[in-house]
Amino acid sequence: MKSRIIILMVSLVALNLLAVAIRNVAADDFYKGKTIRFIVGYAPGGGYDTYTRAVARHISRHIPGNPSTVVENMEGAGSLLAANYMFNKVEPDGLTVGNFNSGMVTQQALAAKGLRFDARKFGWVGSPGKGWPTCMVMGFTGMKTLDDVMKSGDKLRFGGTRAGASSDDLPKLMNTLMGTNLRVISGYKGTGPIRVALQSREINALCSGWESMRVTARTLLDASGDDKLIPFVFHGKVEDAEVKDLPQFTKVIKSEENVAAFKAWVNQYEFQRPLMVPPKTPKDKLQALRMGLQKTLTDREFMAEANKSKLVIENVTGEDVERSVEEILTISPAVKKKLLVLAPGKRE
Repeated sequence: MKSRIIILMVSLVALNLLAVAIRNVAADDFYKGKTIRFIVGYAPGGGYDTYTRAVARHISRHIPGNPSTVVENMEGAGSLLAANYMFNKVEPDGLTVGNFNSGMVTQQALAAKGLRFDARKFGWVGSPGKGWPTCMVMGFTGMKTLDDVMKSGDKLRFGGTRAGASSDDLPKLMNTLMGTNLRVISGYKGTGPIRVALQSREINALCSGWESMRVTARTLLDASGDDKLIPFVFHGKVEDAEVKDLPQFTKVIKSEENVAAFKAWVNQYEFQRPLMVPPKTPKDKLQALRMGLQKTLTDREFMAEANKSKLVIENVTGEDVERSVEEILTISPAVKKKLLVLAPGKRE
């Protein structure tokens, strides 16, 4: 009896190995000589662009057939243009990978206007990391701390892209959950153009992911006096000396109800800059991309580049993203009511 069980177990292992080998051969046949196109929903120079290009430079080595890669920027509506494009226009052949703001999933939960996708139906490849939302103010405002900002009235103008992005959402959340009176100037195509606007004093503050800003806004953060960008409030546990002692959103928001609303919103930071393929992409292509991303994020050459560029890398799997998407799309009615301030009207 024991020998039969052993034989059966060995046979199952052999069959699994054979299935993996067949999938690899099929993927090799498909991807060899092909090009994978990465669509970034923001302008060049920002965090989405920076992280995606880093992945694209290395992922080919970890996909059977070693396809070439190309990155295209499709900025517009805070990456909503790219999200709608990926869902409705892209051929589901495993050759186009999208990268749009995870906050768009929250926008779906709020039934926001203009969305033409269902996040549950994307094939989620994974994400190169999580995020730490923070807000920053320019030195020329004379402000340095959260207390300064709380007392600023309506003097601060925050640069934003669109609802669903931290640049838009966080100042509005602060107004709703913390009682500030911050203004949001929307319509910028990414954090790159927003940084230019900060330097020209067109605006004077910004909310964004620290994991991006610590790299892409380095010149502003290292400046002095009026030209310096100063972080003043933060979310997350990190040993980074520039932000680790800042006030935490969950500590300065007063009521439990408001803290719950903030935590529901910040769940999107569990999968920052996610990569996905359109609905109905064959499972073997999705699996090849998922494995390729996971191997890339632990690749020595990739990590050497990431460390040199001070990119914060954490392997968030496609399955991890799926779970977070489901949590966001099933928020309670009470939390949804609190967050409706972030939705630009109901979906058409």
